Amino acid sequence: MAPDPAPAFACDAMMKGLARWLRACGYDATWVYGIDDDVLLESAARERRIVLTADAGIMARRAVKQGRPRALYVPNELPPREQARRALAELHLLLRPARCMGCGGELAAVDKESVRAEAPPRTFALVDSFQRCQRCGRLLWRGTHWQRIEALRRGLAAAGPELDLAP
Repeated sequence: MAPDPAPAFACDAMMKGLARWLRACGYDATWVYGIDDDVLLESAARERRIVLTADAGIMARRAVKQGRPRALYVPNELPPREQARRALAELHLLLRPARCMGCGGELAAVDKESVRAEAPPRTFALVDSFQRCQRCGRLLWRGTHWQRIEALRRGLAAAGPELDLAP
């Protein structure tokens, strides 16, 4: 039997930074500027995403109280990394392979030679492995900034097993 897929998240309009950090931690997290609460909740329910919000009004809605969709309150006063730490801890989630921080797409290794014309020349000379986002097509590599991101990822990780988030 295949393992359950990782949970996916729908972040409300105030949670752009949280969405980016969840992606860095390996989770699919959507975020849309100015999204209407009804649209957020409808799309999250349809796509089986957990809503992450700092909006008490969303949390008070009947559908959310009934778990359709699941939702977690995350204080907007916290910086995005602390919001991510809280969400990971509350849901007992572990680090997964990083996703594209821009769109949340999965990353796939690409042959170095195939990106020679696309990668910056100095980067191409110094880096041995490249990845491409399967959603937006962005070319990525683990440059010097990745050491800092990886250290921050490890600091965000919660201890404990992943939860079965199926309804």
